[in-house]
Amino acid sequence: MNTVELLAAARTRLAGAPQEALGELVVPRRILGLARAPRIERRGSAWHLGVLLLTADAVLATGEIVRARHEARRGYTAESQRQRAELAAAAVRGGFADGETVHVGWRMLQPGAVDRGEASAPLFPAGGVPGVRWSASGGVMPLEAYLAERIALLLDPPPGA
Repeated sequence: MNTVELLAAARTRLAGAPQEALGELVVPRRILGLARAPRIERRGSAWHLGVLLLTADAVLATGEIVRARHEARRGYTAESQRQRAELAAAAVRGGFADGETVHVGWRMLQPGAVDRGEASAPLFPAGGVPGVRWSASGGVMPLEAYLAERIALLLDPPPGA
């Protein structure tokens, strides 16, 4: 099967499975020289399959994943913690429910390119078979096996997950 067919089969198997929100960070323009707080606006939903986000008509590479929460004053030991807290607050300002999982910074992939022998990272052609690189230092795993594993985990999560 080619990449497009594998993704179509995955969508069929995922029908009725829970999806997670997609969002886009929007920085409003200044009004009278005053900066307004950024917000994350809803851009749809997708099935989260590890390094891939599968929508009804596209496949995306995951970016950052945040859980929406109200802004609170906290002491941070790292700047990265502060930035994540700001993203979580931006999700609430954008209308996401407190505690809702939101994917931001995702990017569109080209599954047809993989079928033509080109990469659309993290999707790669591997010896004539579509593959996925699930970590920066990992090898390429056949896409069919990767999707089967991730779909099984999504449909029947292990106890306590």
